[in-house]
Amino acid sequence: MKRIFSSLTAVLTVLFVTSNSLFGEVKLPAIFGDNMVLQQKTDAAIWGTAANSSTVKVITSWNTKMYTVKAGTDGKWKVKVATPSAGGPYEISISDGKTLKLKNVLIGEVWVCSGQSNMEMPVKGYFNQPVTGSNDAITTSSNPGIRMFTVRKATSLQPVDDFTGSWQLCEPENVSEFSATGYFFGLYLNKILNVPVGLINTSWGGTRIEPWISESGIKKFSFVTLPDKNQQGTLSPQTPTVLFNAMVNPMVGYGIKGAIWYQGESNRNEADKYVSLLPGLVENWRALWEVGDFSFYYVQIAPFDYGTGGLNSAWLREAQLKASTAIPGIGMACIMDLGEKDNIHPADKKTGSERLALLALAKTYGRNGFAFSGPVLKDMKVEGPVVKLTFNFAANGLTSFGKELSCFEVAGSNKRFSPAKAFITDEGITLMCPYVNDPVAVRYAFKDFIVGDLFNTEGLPASSFRTDDWAAE
Repeated sequence: MKRIFSSLTAVLTVLFVTSNSLFGEVKLPAIFGDNMVLQQKTDAAIWGTAANSSTVKVITSWNTKMYTVKAGTDGKWKVKVATPSAGGPYEISISDGKTLKLKNVLIGEVWVCSGQSNMEMPVKGYFNQPVTGSNDAITTSSNPGIRMFTVRKATSLQPVDDFTGSWQLCEPENVSEFSATGYFFGLYLNKILNVPVGLINTSWGGTRIEPWISESGIKKFSFVTLPDKNQQGTLSPQTPTVLFNAMVNPMVGYGIKGAIWYQGESNRNEADKYVSLLPGLVENWRALWEVGDFSFYYVQIAPFDYGTGGLNSAWLREAQLKASTAIPGIGMACIMDLGEKDNIHPADKKTGSERLALLALAKTYGRNGFAFSGPVLKDMKVEGPVVKLTFNFAANGLTSFGKELSCFEVAGSNKRFSPAKAFITDEGITLMCPYVNDPVAVRYAFKDFIVGDLFNTEGLPASSFRTDDWAAE
């Protein structure tokens, strides 16, 4: 009797395994789920696993079109669906015999939000570190046109196929925990474009840029050492490639319009490397995503008193300014007016986020009639003891909003900088310094912590800058 029972058990086990492989349930990565947003007017990729070698059928409710794809011998499949103009909600049905249905799907604009703690900082703020106006922003945040996804922190030495997270509705309890920079950016786009916006937050406080670049991307930088893939124990989030592998790779290929980035504080002592690492990250993500050269905009780090150790953070801000013109399709939002001497996380997240949105509206969406950049140095002329500066992105002129300009310095060939008197003129800025009779170089707001005081009349600030090429002190 026992022998018969054992044989029957074995047969049932084989039948169960066989039937499971023939009629396995469709499974999707976390990035695909109820409440998600798909990029409008594109061929949006959807992928997952199903029964080995099965035929997967995908039906989109916006056009009732059926797409079919054959899963591989490993069960993996991928299909691209044509998305319409913004709208919804819709449903997507996916089946290899058993149907999985995605509900409340919107079509709109999708943006990835990444970086370190200033991107991670939630709308409610950190403990004892507020976000200006957070309670009002949270209270009034219910919005059917915004959806949010936060990637749970993880590291990996190898690229993985999935991460943890889910699409959340735009309601106070969810907005409270979501990235403030991401939320205010998305809110501004939603208001101006009047379309649904999907925001994917993948960020980790205190991290350098190298962990966010893939292995293929980081190999281009000889000064970065790849990690030992056989290392044991807890994996530091500062290890090159490990955050890309765990927190970006699972969504590579998902239809997006662009990405926003707020990071750099942890790389401030290697400004000379960051100037190439930042464009390198952008090119790396674009190459792997295979959805075209999507837009990439970032916040310049704010002035902050880092103390006596390390490099003056103005050098990193300069690296970010240089990176903004290194490759097409990127741009920098300057927040020289928002820094706090004793808080590395500026409370005013809304202003910087909306400056990111201005870049997107102008450069990605082609909107006109408003400024999207602060003044950027165009030319310097020296006439005896007088220096004259002209600026781009200041068609309507410059202003200090009634304050004395106090952030300019000039130096002679001895490389010693002294404060300069600065005056706004019809042409730009005129500088004079009684201690420098033969000026050769100018620096503006080139300090660790300083409050910028030069703006265009639209209220967008100028970045710290210098005209010399002297080595960092």
